[in-house]
Amino acid sequence: MHEYSVVQALINQCEEVAEQNQAKEISKVICKIGVMSGIEIHLLKIAFDTFKEGTMCENAELVINEQKLKLECRECSKVFEVDEVRYYCPYCESLKVKVLDGEDMYLMSLEMS
Repeated sequence: MHEYSVVQALINQCEEVAEQNQAKEISKVICKIGVMSGIEIHLLKIAFDTFKEGTMCENAELVINEQKLKLECRECSKVFEVDEVRYYCPYCESLKVKVLDGEDMYLMSLEMS
């Protein structure tokens, strides 16, 4: 379950940002997670709740915005989002598509005091 190591890295990153901004506590952590990131969101939430104790994130709420798979067709240049994993253009049916978003996890913002 790699969500544990992802959460440990996330908490470390949050604490670094908080320290740089001279914050004492983090109240909200907002992340964007792509559907193709390989991260199970429910497991990530469990891991966050487990590992946040004793850190600056101890009282933090984890907010996750799920990012659909965003693609660009190399044939017709259309940009589109899909809910399911399908790497073809719904407009021209080309298989030549480029992934623009939906494969990564990003720390978007923190609420700190």
